[in-house]
Amino acid sequence: MKSSIKKLPKSIIELTIEENKENIAKYRNKVLNDLRKNADIKWFRKWANIPEEIIVKNYGEDRISSLMIDEALNKIYSQALRENNILPISQWEIKEIVSQDPLIVIMHIEVFPEIEIEKWYKKIKLPKTKVLVNDDEVEATLKEIQNKFTKFEEAGEWYEPKMWDKLYINTQGFDLNWNNLENTNMENYPLVLWSKILVPWFEEWLIWKKAGEKLTLDIEFPKDYHNEGFKGKKTKFEVEILKIESSIIPEFTLEFIKNLRWKDLDLAWFRALIKEELIETKESNARLQDENKLMDELLKISKIDFGDSLLKNQIQKVYTEIKENITNSWAKVYDYIASLWLSEEDYIEKNVKPIAIKRLQAELILHKLVELEKVEISSEELEKEIEKILSRFGSSDVVDRLKELYKPWTKYYEELSQRLVYRNLIDSFFE
Repeated sequence: MKSSIKKLPKSIIELTIEENKENIAKYRNKVLNDLRKNADIKWFRKWANIPEEIIVKNYGEDRISSLMIDEALNKIYSQALRENNILPISQWEIKEIVSQDPLIVIMHIEVFPEIEIEKWYKKIKLPKTKVLVNDDEVEATLKEIQNKFTKFEEAGEWYEPKMWDKLYINTQGFDLNWNNLENTNMENYPLVLWSKILVPWFEEWLIWKKAGEKLTLDIEFPKDYHNEGFKGKKTKFEVEILKIESSIIPEFTLEFIKNLRWKDLDLAWFRALIKEELIETKESNARLQDENKLMDELLKISKIDFGDSLLKNQIQKVYTEIKENITNSWAKVYDYIASLWLSEEDYIEKNVKPIAIKRLQAELILHKLVELEKVEISSEELEKEIEKILSRFGSSDVVDRLKELYKPWTKYYEELSQRLVYRNLIDSFFE
């Protein structure tokens, strides 16, 4: 067996394999013998020594030749890979069968891409984004928690709504000449007062009103309103209050806080915990922004030519994540795509593929830099990070399950180790 290679764009290796006539004859004989064993040919018993010409007549020369080539390639392909130090990342593709006797086959094989990075990458130094959390942000988060767990119950006939109560309303908007305005009609619309979902001052007009009341409101839309046709527009709205539900807003008692975080904390300590969580979230978001800036700089000095299979796999991963996120937010994937007036193929091309390309480029660059810099992570650093993860949970059952997941050599342990290696590498580029 002889073989030769040629490098092509998109991380494709063109492999030419040649097998001599003597060995090809052996592969052909093996195919004929296998067909004889399983042949069901009139006048011949199973396992009979059927003449070659009868086998050829019944199965056809083309099929026999195809099976012979498959048999040969199954034997010599692995040998050719070893001889040429080729590590494929997808199935081979036969481009041409130059000859069958001797067998000469040209195939294309996608391999892990070569990444070239300019040597002066070490000179890249970027400022790290600073993160601050103020008391107003903490209070806003506490209010969001209360809103999430607020319950509503139908109010009595003479009840006058206050902030955070829920009203069910019918509305119709008009211009100043009392012509109907499009997209202003709502029926039995649930509105929480002070949620600031509607136009400014709309909700304020409804405070202290009763169920069954009909009102006419003078509403002026903001000059920076998102709908071009309503910017700065003076309008009138007829509103009917159908039903009122009073809000039952939870207080931050010890029991309520424990149900939220599984920790015995009073409100002061809970505020401190919320602030810590906000800082952590902001740091995580800032880190993503910083990493994107770093990747933009590294891409300017890098050459990456990855293949279609690698990109296809990355697109599938990104699309799966997007679909899971859409599903988790109670929206149907295809309804969401349809709302954008796109086909699934167009959505993947316009929205998914760019993300997949950038993520793949980042992964390949980081992989190469880890190799160049020989970045490692100590077991002490890993254990410290695992302890940090466990400290976020107050339930002993959850902590015990996580300890099992993060044992050495498990999937979670190895993934965490890889993330920390990348984190240490990325940190070295920031001042």
